[in-house]
Formats: sequence, structure tokens, C-alpha cells
Amino acid sequence: MSEQQTNTGSTPIPTPGAQAAAQVTPPTPSTPDMARIPPAYLMSGVLAVLLAANWWSSQNQISNLREEVARRLLSADTSSSETKVLARNVQESAKEIQAKVILLEGKQAEAQSQQLALEQLYQDLSKNRDDWALAEIEQVLATASQQLQLAGNVQGALIALLNADSRLAKSEKPQFITIRRAIARDMEKLKSLPALDLPGVALRLDSVIAQIDHIPLWADEKSVESATPPKAPLRVLPKATMSAKGDKKATEEALENTWAMRLQDGWQSFSSEMWNEVRQLIRVRSVESPDVLLLTPSQSYFARENLKLRLLNARLALLSRNEGTFRSDMIAAQDAIAKYFDTRAKQTQTVLALLRQVQGSNLSIEMPTLADSLNAVRNYKVKP
Repeated sequence: MSEQQTNTGSTPIPTPGAQAAAQVTPPTPSTPDMARIPPAYLMSGVLAVLLAANWWSSQNQISNLREEVARRLLSADTSSSETKVLARNVQESAKEIQAKVILLEGKQAEAQSQQLALEQLYQDLSKNRDDWALAEIEQVLATASQQLQLAGNVQGALIALLNADSRLAKSEKPQFITIRRAIARDMEKLKSLPALDLPGVALRLDSVIAQIDHIPLWADEKSVESATPPKAPLRVLPKATMSAKGDKKATEEALENTWAMRLQDGWQSFSSEMWNEVRQLIRVRSVESPDVLLLTPSQSYFARENLKLRLLNARLALLSRNEGTFRSDMIAAQDAIAKYFDTRAKQTQTVLALLRQVQGSNLSIEMPTLADSLNAVRNYKVKP
């Protein structure tokens, strides 16, 4: 303030109002009255002008500051509301995450308990693995033995023994050598059995069953046609005999002999044909039971179907190796064919020949048991 006062004392600082008055009013020559104004008044006027300018500038700055503060407060309120929303969302997310964490902790605890149970189970299984393997082998061998005795399934028994031996070989334990030796003995017994062509015999029976509908019955209208004897050839006079005769008389005698021989041959052929036709009018057949000649068409159908059922039963007995039932069914089928069907027909004779061939098959093959292998497995399980 002292510097400003010094400067104002020497050279007065014009104020904006004074500058405007100076621009508007032309300069006037100094008068003796203005020279008489004391400097204190001039300085106080200048000071007042400066204070007014300072006050106006301060007011402008204060208003600008207020506007800026208001703007900042408004933006702060907006940010605060957004922050509150974000904080609320964060709290909700934190609650959801906490719930998920609690759920995951429960699942983790459950998984740990299951893992402990599985580890305990695995330990139990590892301890009793040999017992489990032997139990499965015993079950397989028992099933194969039953199939071998009931149906004669030799291949199935061999496959069961091979699987049991391979499973014991994988364990690589010397304690199983006794069991493997018993299995090897049973396999040798099965391999030494004679081969029996059961499928071939069953196919022959199927062929016989397919021919049942085509073989004739005694009650059929069409009987077996007997073979017609061939006609006697006509005799012809050789040409050499005719050329050897030189005279006319010899030629005429030769012609008369030729006509006589042709007439005789024609009569013989005609008489044989007539005799065959007469024989076809009356047929004599030897049948043990006359009732079979009186079968109606429906009874003939049931006779054929009963024969088929008898042969099907024989086929089932063959596949199940029931020799007694197979033999009885085959005999009953042959008796039925001989009783109801025409045995003079070629198809009937073919069917009977096939049945005799099938009946001659040897089914009395004693099947071995798998007792050695089963006993070896059971004895090993009983050991302490």
C-alpha cells in the first residue's frame, strides 16, 4: 500500500471511470482551482476507486468460486449416488459369493468324505482281490459244468476254462499253480472227446421235416404209378436177304414173311397195352390197418403235422443229448410213416433211409465234469 501510495502521489493512476471521462470529455486546461486540490483527496479518491475495483473483482471471483463449488457438489452428489448403487451391488454380489462359498465348502466336505470312503473301499478290494477273482472263476466254472452236463456244450466249457486260466496267469502268483494244473487237466479231457456232428444230424432231420408234405399217403387218390414195360420193337427183314434172292418167287415169299412178322408184333404190342390198362382198373394193396385208407383230408393234414411234431421233438432231444427220448421219437416217426404213408413211393423210401441214417448216430458220449478245477478253487478258498 505504501508503494501504491507513493506511485499515486507522484503520478495518479487513472481509474476506468476516469479513463472513460477522459475519452468522452476533451482535455481542459488546468485551472488554478484544481491546482489547489490537496493530494490527500486525490489519493483517497484513487484508493476508493481501487477498492471498488478490488471489490468488484473479488465478487466476480467469489461468484465463479460459488458456481464451481456448486458444480463440484452436484457432481459429488451424483458420484455419491452411483457409489451407493455400486456399493449395494457389491454387497449383494458378496452375499451371493459367500453363499456359493458355503455351498462349495459343503460339497468339498462331501467330496472329501466320499474320497475317504473310496480309499477305504479300494483298500478293502485290494486286500480281497484274490477272493473276488476266485469267486468269479468258481461261478464261471460251475456254469460251464452245468452247460456241459445238460447240453454237452464242449466249446463253452473250453472257453470258460481258458478265461479262468488267463485270469489266474495275470495275477502271477505261485499259489495259483495248483488251480492252473487242474484247469489244464480238464481242458485235456475236453479236447480228447470224439467229435459229434450234431448240426449235421439236425440238418438231416430238417430235410426230412421239409419232405413230409410231399410224400404220399395210403389214403391219397393218386397212387404210385408202376413203370410201363417198353414196347417190343418191330422186326424188319434185312436188306441183304432180299438182295440175295434172285428170282421173283423168293422175293414174294420174303415180303409175305415180313408182313406176317409185322402183324404179329403189332398184335403183341396192342395186347400188352390193353393188359396194362386193364390192370390199372383194379389195384390190390396190402395194408396192415384198413382204417388208414379212410382218412379224410383234415385227418391227413393232422397225420402229417403229428409226424412233423414227432421229428421236432427228436431234434430237440438230439440237441439236448437226451438219447432215450431221441430214440423213442425216431422209432415212433418211422412207425407212423410205415402206417399212414405209401412205402412204395420213392420219396417215402428216401425219407425212411434218412431217418435210419440219423437214428444210427451215436449220442452216447459220456461228458466229463469240471470237478477237478472246481475242487481246486474251493480248496484254495478254504485255506486259512
